[in-house]
Amino acid sequence: MNPEESDQRPALQRKLFDNVWLLLVLGVVLPTLSYTVWGWIELWLVPAAKLP
Repeated sequence: MNPEESDQRPALQRKLFDNVWLLLVLGVVLPTLSYTVWGWIELWLVPAAKLP
């Protein structure tokens, strides 16, 4: 590979942002995981109810 070809390759960040399906999956998975973990933490921190 000569030096001119190495300059023509797109950067890794550009390849990732150009991939529409990857962005779709990340846009669904990351919020789902973060809200799920947040919900588990909230449930863990709720004090036990005192019954009469």
